[in-house]
Amino acid sequence: MQIFGRTELRDFLGDLIVYRNLVPIDKRLPALNTIRTEISLSSRRIPRKTDKDYAHVVVHLLNQARALVMPGTPIERLIFIGDTRMNDGTAFTNLCAAGGWDGMGFVGSETSAPTQIDVVTTSGGGQLYISNRWETLPDFDSFCASQGCPVDDKTAVIIDLDKTALGARGRNSHAIDQARVEAIRNTVAGLLDAAFDQIAFQAIYDKINQVEFHPFTTDNQDYLAYLCLIISGGLHELDEVVADIRAQRLTCFHDFIEQVNTYRHNLPSGLDPIHSEIYANVQSGDPTPFKAFRYNEYLSTVERMGKLGEDASVEELLAEEIVITQEVRALALDWRKRGALLFGLSDKPDEASVPRPSLAARGYLPIHHVATWTVGSQS
Repeated sequence: MQIFGRTELRDFLGDLIVYRNLVPIDKRLPALNTIRTEISLSSRRIPRKTDKDYAHVVVHLLNQARALVMPGTPIERLIFIGDTRMNDGTAFTNLCAAGGWDGMGFVGSETSAPTQIDVVTTSGGGQLYISNRWETLPDFDSFCASQGCPVDDKTAVIIDLDKTALGARGRNSHAIDQARVEAIRNTVAGLLDAAFDQIAFQAIYDKINQVEFHPFTTDNQDYLAYLCLIISGGLHELDEVVADIRAQRLTCFHDFIEQVNTYRHNLPSGLDPIHSEIYANVQSGDPTPFKAFRYNEYLSTVERMGKLGEDASVEELLAEEIVITQEVRALALDWRKRGALLFGLSDKPDEASVPRPSLAARGYLPIHHVATWTVGSQS
């Protein structure tokens, strides 16, 4: 692999990006609350990536964006580039159905095993090209053309940001995970102050951040951060919480926070305000209730972007920084030249992706505007 200098996600995506709240960065496009009325969404909550309502919102945005960039040229097919077969594969299938489009999807996740390509047909009739090498993206482009799905001016291309365009899964994704864990640790440590125990915290995080407990946490890192805070604060014991989840005395995160709210007068000094804030956010249906943690995640993420010097090696960059995936960048630039509409999706919360006004005033930038190193194979 090689280093291709510093660049930014917006070099190939511009501001045609939405984060978790489905509020486009490009203000020419409507925000979720406006779209609800335009497409008659019944639910008031923010849909998640695998929801059919999410697909309807994104299809609406893609059509609006196409009209802005190339009026009079309808979208006829969809290309989706992601890193997880379940979440991205489901989102791809839903998007094709909602748009009435043919489509092809690429799912990359690098491993040390010999190169392997699997092509599967989705329930909607689209095809997923599943690869354990990001360097096979040019082959995917050729495959699309051979299947009658060329990338041209009638194509919308969805590019997943997290662990695809940035911090490629299996190659550099650990750096994204490290930034998130650091943010949780810093948040919990700041709230507990002298009572914080680093070893105990890590044991709590490592235990609950397991697939076994995903049905309980819904793999929501805000929920995990709150669990780490409450257990580290001494209101609950880790073994007790684990036993209650396994015995289904606690069936979901809402059970846990309701229980804490009942006994909130027992919380250590200083934790009641943050509990009350998180509890209120959960009650309102906010999928990102632990704002303090997500603000810290933004900081710990940008601190890992483009900080190492010109003498850094590929190995050092992949180990220590969050880098842009060259294979994704190169193909995206080529597709844009062919007239395709490029659009970025991220399930990362806006609070962890865009600086608060106070930070923006100090020169902090949205993650897709931050210059960082680009690493990958020669295209």
